Amino acid sequence: MLLPPGPTRACQGDVVEKPTSKYRAPALDKGLDILELLASAHKPLSIVEISDGVGRSRGEIFRMLQVLEERDYIARAEGDGGYCITPRLFRLAMEQPPVRNAIEAALPVMHRLAETTEQACHLVVPSRDQIVVIARADPPGEIALVVRIGHRRPMSQSTSGHVLLAFQEEQVREHWLDLIAAQEADLDRKKLGRQLAQVRSQGHACARSHVVDAVIDLSAPVLDHGRAVCTVTVPFIEHRASGQTPERTIEALCKATAEISDILQYGAVTQRQ
Repeated sequence: MLLPPGPTRACQGDVVEKPTSKYRAPALDKGLDILELLASAHKPLSIVEISDGVGRSRGEIFRMLQVLEERDYIARAEGDGGYCITPRLFRLAMEQPPVRNAIEAALPVMHRLAETTEQACHLVVPSRDQIVVIARADPPGEIALVVRIGHRRPMSQSTSGHVLLAFQEEQVREHWLDLIAAQEADLDRKKLGRQLAQVRSQGHACARSHVVDAVIDLSAPVLDHGRAVCTVTVPFIEHRASGQTPERTIEALCKATAEISDILQYGAVTQRQ
C-alpha cells in the first residue's frame, strides 16, 4: 500500500547524488533523474533547469526528454514550453494490487460516509515526503469541497499527512521525517512531533485547512496491525441547512475507517457499535 521511499530528491539546481551500485545503466539513470526532478518541481522546468537539476549537459538529456515525451511520461506546458510530468506514472501505480484493493475496499464505505455526512471525502496514501489523493466520494448535495484525484501536498503541511506520520512504526516515521527535513529547511521537528503525538492520542486529526479558509480537515487512519496504510479525509464545510457538525462527522469518519481497516485485514466487516 505504501509507495516505497527512494533516494532523496535533489532540489532544483542541485546535482543528484546517486547511490553506489554494482551495476550501472546510464540511460536509465538519466531518465529516472529527470522523472524524479520533474515530480518534485512545483512548476514546469526548462531544459536549462532540468540540466542543472540533474547535473548533466543539455546534450545528454535532449534525446531523453524527447523519448519521455513520446512515451507520455512528460509533456510540454502551454506557453513557456517547459516540461512537466504527466499522470502516466500515477496511472501505472494505481494498477498495483495493494492500491487497487484499498480503493475497492474503501469506495463503497466512502460513498456511504459522504451521503451520511453530506460532505465530500477522499482517500490518501503516502508518496515519499508527500501525500497523494487516489480516490474520492462526492456527497449528494450541490455544495462541497472536492479534492481532485492525483492532488499532492507536502506530508508535513496536510492533516492527512499528520495522520499517516502519527500511525507509523518509529523507524518508518523517522525516515519520512528525514525526507521531509531534506525538502523543508525550516521544519520544526519538535513541534511536529508534539502534533503527531496528539493525533495518535485522539485517534484522528481535526485542524483548520492548510489551503482553504472556513474548512476544517477531518482525517482518520485506515490501519493494518496498527500502521496507517492510508487515510480518509473529510474537508468539512458547515452548511446552514444541515445538522451536521464536525463532532458528528468525526464519529462517522472513524467508524468508516475502522470498517475499511477490517475489510483490508480480514476481508469482512466487523460489526461496530
